[in-house]
Amino acid sequence: MDEKKELTRGEELRRALSYNKKNGYDRMNPQELEPMEAYCTGYKQFLDAGKTERECVERAVALAKDAGFQPYERGMALKPGDKVYRVNRGKAVMLAVMGQENLDKGANIGAAHIDSPRLDLKQSPLYEADELSFLKTHYYGGLRKYQWVTIPLELHGVVALKNGDVVRVSVGNGEGDPKFTIDDLLPHLGVEQSKKALSEAIPAESLNILVGSRPLADDEGSDRVKIAILELLNRKYGIVEEDFISAELSAVPAFNACDIGFDRSLIGAYGHDDRVCGYACLAALFQLDTPRRTAVCMLADKEEIGSEGVTGMKSAAFDTFMADLCAGQGVSLRSCYEASFCLSADVTAAYDPNFAEVYEKRNSALVNYGMGLCKYTGARGKSGASDASAELVAYVRKVLDEADVVWQMAELGKVDAGGGGTVAMFMAERNIDTLDAGVPVLSMHAPFETVSKLDCYMTFKGMKAIYEA
Repeated sequence: MDEKKELTRGEELRRALSYNKKNGYDRMNPQELEPMEAYCTGYKQFLDAGKTERECVERAVALAKDAGFQPYERGMALKPGDKVYRVNRGKAVMLAVMGQENLDKGANIGAAHIDSPRLDLKQSPLYEADELSFLKTHYYGGLRKYQWVTIPLELHGVVALKNGDVVRVSVGNGEGDPKFTIDDLLPHLGVEQSKKALSEAIPAESLNILVGSRPLADDEGSDRVKIAILELLNRKYGIVEEDFISAELSAVPAFNACDIGFDRSLIGAYGHDDRVCGYACLAALFQLDTPRRTAVCMLADKEEIGSEGVTGMKSAAFDTFMADLCAGQGVSLRSCYEASFCLSADVTAAYDPNFAEVYEKRNSALVNYGMGLCKYTGARGKSGASDASAELVAYVRKVLDEADVVWQMAELGKVDAGGGGTVAMFMAERNIDTLDAGVPVLSMHAPFETVSKLDCYMTFKGMKAIYEA
């Protein structure tokens, strides 16, 4: 038998003291491959069912009911193990699994957002130009306009009528449905366009969705194509043009989630940011029985435009939900918050070797290296960051390591290259210890984003560990 080679002093020190990142596939138990695939299948189904925040809420509630959750009503008596949810105006949802300890010991919170960059219709969107009919849009969130032309689009949303009825609209993802698109200039005539910066080549006011070309028959009036479209809409939905004023209609990419790569190791889809973390928060919550501390999942709206409004993370809706839970135990909201922990579950940028110049690789998240922890987000001088304490990061490291979660530290990119924020700062402002974490994403904010199955699964696993801590 060969004797083991004796290590040099330098080799011993490197082994004992150095931190070396390893690919997640070299670290995870091979027995987890099958559960990982099963989890990702459920996630892809969630994405296909939820192309808007309203649809995500509907899907989340359906899954929650299947998992034994019931609507929460103020004053409801709750005991450990009870599972409840509250929907905020159809666009956000809060869920809780009551813990063994009272809420004065705090709660473990997972907070994510379910809105994604998209094109919203303006309040007077429908028009005709040279016998083609279009819908005018206003882009939502930080998208790159040039990526949204010449791709197939779906139309989702609601139209609220003056009589109180709300008409649901979903066109493009059903069997045999038509789709929509936005035109671009042909390269033969695009010489001047090609000289422009990417941000200027496609002006926002040219993001007009092509919706029809057939004129109304037996008519000699103006806007024959527009009138024909209105007739179709009236026949199917019972709406008239004025009803667009009280509508929320969004154009989203007509892509269903799919596996990417010969090895099927990646998932391509619209809306990974941030439904990939929203689903992880949900799915992990559904795995709980009776945790030590109450576990709370918050799926918020409006993060892509600053978390504003009554359904965003700045809203008092979350505080009201938590205050109601606390009141049932005679606990003050303040004492609950100051003892709580929140994982702000939002995506981070995955290092892309094709654009290496904007990343600082040493501190970037790598694909297949697991859940990305972000001590701080923000821009340049940490503007807009909650910047978690060293003690908090150490606590999360311990929790994840004990649960065999593959994780890594992450930073959005080079300091001077730009930056971005999450809901973390708004949770931290409530006096809740908060750390950012999430799935690394390639092509973030594009109509078609890419994530790793391993990173998705490890984020779910990490979220479950946090709930159970």
